[in-house]
Amino acid sequence: MALLAASAAACASDVPEAKWGNGLLPDAITQQGETVTSLWNGAWIAALATGAVVIGLIIWACLFHTRRRAKAELPPQVRYNLPIEMLYTLVPLVMVSVFFFFTARDSEALTHVSGDAKVKVKVEAFQWSWRFTTTVDGKETKPVAGMPVSDYQQGPQLVLPAGEKVEFELQTDDVIHSFWVPEFLFKRDIIPGIPEDSPGRKFEITTLDKRGVYAGRCAELCGVDHSRMLFSVKLVDKQEFDQYVASNQAESAQ
Repeated sequence: MALLAASAAACASDVPEAKWGNGLLPDAITQQGETVTSLWNGAWIAALATGAVVIGLIIWACLFHTRRRAKAELPPQVRYNLPIEMLYTLVPLVMVSVFFFFTARDSEALTHVSGDAKVKVKVEAFQWSWRFTTTVDGKETKPVAGMPVSDYQQGPQLVLPAGEKVEFELQTDDVIHSFWVPEFLFKRDIIPGIPEDSPGRKFEITTLDKRGVYAGRCAELCGVDHSRMLFSVKLVDKQEFDQYVASNQAESAQ
């Protein structure tokens, strides 16, 4: 699977490079993405350590607890051994509890919305493109809408400031879509009919200082042009973002 993922990344221009140091995840461009990377790598380390212990015990049992042809008796048995049976029960329980704790902690961090972000983006998904409306300090900019395209660079572009907190509100009126920027390292479904005040419509990120243009797409099969429901996210410094906002407000006013 790892080789397949690496091969796929090499064949498509809009697929980010998988990094071995990140567990074959791309570099995150948000603090929340770094949280996902940490959880992902921790899970892999724990899984590999558990696998190594299990394989070691299997090999040890095969080498030292196998019935010898020259001997008629069975090797020592461990049935009804209370300490060992307690160990079999407690160790998996502790492992599952640890996994649950870190997963619950990071899930809460990913879904937390502080409500104090200066930059807010309304994401409207429709068959088969996107409309982005950015509000900065209560001032709304001109919406950016797109149409189905074959190259994400031709789709609608969402401009965001680097190193800033951004709140997203998701909306759709037709079918289920999914807002996905791979470098965010998580995606959010956009489900029609969710009330405006529902927490399921909002999420929050804090962008890192990694300026550039990143591909985005719908990750939920939503119809005939689903594969062409592409967009891009451009991270810029504060000065360029302020100029972008001022320009779009001016166009809107005219």
